Amino acid sequence: MNVVTLIGNLATDVELRDVGDERQVANFVLAVDRPGKDDADFIRVSTWNRQAELCAQYLEKGRKVGVDGRLRSSSWEDSDGNKRSAVEVVANRVEFLTPRAGKEEAADIPFAAAPA
Repeated sequence: MNVVTLIGNLATDVELRDVGDERQVANFVLAVDRPGKDDADFIRVSTWNRQAELCAQYLEKGRKVGVDGRLRSSSWEDSDGNKRSAVEVVANRVEFLTPRAGKEEAADIPFAAAPA
């Protein structure tokens, strides 16, 4: 079973890019507090297509979100021949937990960005 649920604050702004065939991916880093400590884990999150568009449109650094998804690991060799690896969460659902600004703007923000 590969299921991840996180709540945290965006540590970076959302980066949206086209990947061809009318597909888009958005990436951001989520800071998740460690219980009982003054520390956080910084976790890379990716979202796809309509969900990616909504995240790029409404989220910014510092916003609190909930993420449901799965872990994906990858490994590669860099240009210097060093082996590298990374783990990220591929989001199935991103919930926007804090309003972006005043009540007028918050009314236009969807509560959750679900995959299209």
